[in-house]
Amino acid sequence: MEKYLKKRCEQISQELDEIIAKFSKDKDFEEEPSPDSPESPDSPESPDSTDSEEEEEKSYKDRLDSYQKETGLTEAVQTGIGQINGIPVAFGVMDFDFMGGSMGSVVGEKITRLIEYATNNFLPLIIVCASGGARMQEGSLSLMQMAKISSALFNYQKNKKLFYVSILTSPTTGGVTASFGMLGDIIIAEPNAYIAFAGKRVIEETLKITVPEGLQETEYLFEKGLFDLIVPRNLLKSVLSELFQFHDFFSLNQNSIK
Repeated sequence: MEKYLKKRCEQISQELDEIIAKFSKDKDFEEEPSPDSPESPDSPESPDSTDSEEEEEKSYKDRLDSYQKETGLTEAVQTGIGQINGIPVAFGVMDFDFMGGSMGSVVGEKITRLIEYATNNFLPLIIVCASGGARMQEGSLSLMQMAKISSALFNYQKNKKLFYVSILTSPTTGGVTASFGMLGDIIIAEPNAYIAFAGKRVIEETLKITVPEGLQETEYLFEKGLFDLIVPRNLLKSVLSELFQFHDFFSLNQNSIK
């Protein structure tokens, strides 16, 4: 079991590095640097490669401190209570800029407490997912968050009959996809989002097959029945408001409904 967890953590780490690299590329440059220039990612003197090596050498605590300073966040998820067109809602929003939105013990605890608060106060729940999966630096503790959050959601949905909307943005992968990301009463995905459990390279190496392009993107997965809706971000507010009203959650101020 220990060997399996170690191997799986290494795979998750590799997948997270791939995802971060994929979604952190600067697409606005006018001209690609030559392979020998210091600015080139392939250059041995590349600042990015040096920074990456230095980042890997940092301890977990130092990396957390670094991300907290860079992002101004304390962790990879922010939670709170707000309103959509006057309807009170419990919100959780993951931030991919903080360690790839990875789910560790603190992220799991914050989401669990949010669900429990929504349960006790009979609030609809929205969680916006953007994550590379479980945080490999915390080993099995990060994997335990999947069960903890799912258990809290079971009480919220099954016992209290309350309404949870999961919104999947790009990327949503790993343990987040395998737990609360796919447990929504309604699952909404953004267009062209990268959504998966295992990354493309890990699948290809494990199963010795070629994964076609687009196989892990919103439109293909929607055709296979994985989501309920594909909604662009500019339409989310009105769609969510209609969903909540349909499920008998109404505005505190009826005049605020648009």
